[in-house]
Amino acid sequence: MTIFKSKKLVSRLGLKRLISTCSLLLTLIAPSFVNAVIIGEQVTGPVTLTASAGYISVADGGSIYSWGYSTGGVMQLPGPTLIVNEGDEVSITLVNSLPTAAGNVSIIFPGHIMTSITGGVDGDLTKEAPVGGTVTYTFTANNPGTYQYHSGTRPDLQVEMGLYGALIVRPASSASCAYNNDNTCYDRENLFILSEIDLQVHQAAELQASGAGPIELPQGEYNSEYWLINGRAAPDTMAAAGNEVLPTQPYNAMARMHPGEKLLMRVIGAGRESHPFHFHGNHAQVLARDGRLLLSESDATQLSGPLLFTIPAAPGSTTDAIFEWTGKDLGWDMYGHLAGGTETCTPDADGYHNVATDTNYREWCADHAKALPVELPALSSLAFGGFYSGSPYLGALGSLPPGEGGLNPDAGFSYMWHSHTEREMVNNDVFPGGMMTMLIIEAPSVEITD
Repeated sequence: MTIFKSKKLVSRLGLKRLISTCSLLLTLIAPSFVNAVIIGEQVTGPVTLTASAGYISVADGGSIYSWGYSTGGVMQLPGPTLIVNEGDEVSITLVNSLPTAAGNVSIIFPGHIMTSITGGVDGDLTKEAPVGGTVTYTFTANNPGTYQYHSGTRPDLQVEMGLYGALIVRPASSASCAYNNDNTCYDRENLFILSEIDLQVHQAAELQASGAGPIELPQGEYNSEYWLINGRAAPDTMAAAGNEVLPTQPYNAMARMHPGEKLLMRVIGAGRESHPFHFHGNHAQVLARDGRLLLSESDATQLSGPLLFTIPAAPGSTTDAIFEWTGKDLGWDMYGHLAGGTETCTPDADGYHNVATDTNYREWCADHAKALPVELPALSSLAFGGFYSGSPYLGALGSLPPGEGGLNPDAGFSYMWHSHTEREMVNNDVFPGGMMTMLIIEAPSVEITD
């Protein structure tokens, strides 16, 4: 249970946790910012998911009683990301290991039709597993795309408590495309499951968990205090996936890419609130919503999704979009090439230097050797953020005062990705935090390891 005695204590706890987290970020982030493919459970046969109780950590120093699905003995938030192939038969057995007071539990899979459900007892939306019991759901993954799964039993309580996760169906045509359409191919992919926490609900569930049940929800309006990406509140969203500091929150949300690469964003609205997910750096081309491609009415081979700089993640929805960054039209040379230097930029038909082995791959040649349009002040007149490398140029490190920097060891360009609802960028009123992470654009010479 998270207990705060005063706003002053909140601020001290938040600052302490922020400082300690930032000191850890170099060791947590530097080895592996993000995978080229999403971390998850590759499903090749029957899967058993267990619903159980545990605690998650929040970045202001508290822990919150929660429920979650898992494939092991420890609950996790969100549940395991299940990755299947188009055409696969998927069989998932749910084991209910929640406290007696929680009652029955279930899973529903929006976008998929069950071919069989065995065991369990009747519920409002599907068969449910009683406490200590099981139920097995079977369906065929007929349509590629991004989906979510969540409890269909008392969703106002059980989804809020953390019983949700992502289901990814990879297309039969190509493992590097989101759908059976060449326009949906990508180089890297990231999952962003957006959700929130109302402390009163979680505290009420914890207080009543040892009783006979059913758990009674607190009266009054729903009032969330924490906002999560992949089960974490910032700055924990930027720590490495699977680290021991966050044992029940295995997934991170840090995006990392090279100029010119296509990053597939899989955005899921998993809670009860809508979240405008805003990404700096460029617009993104929407490919699909709720696992269905947005195609032109006049040409079914062409995409018709909009270009957005904010994805409206509605409760229960999913959105797939492609994000690209090239540095085009910055108006200055992002690599810091000097006029008259030996570096070359040979434009292709689209104006880019496309020699993949060169350190300035995907440079916009029209800006080659153009000077930075401003003169930076002296270091003594600057304020340094943790991701500043000491240089305005991609891949170039500069001097920084002692103790500054270190979160951007490869001198990439950093962009904040966050909720565009400002109150969701705090942890129980402590800023910064909440639904926030970073995108790092790395120089082509920097290896991005899985």
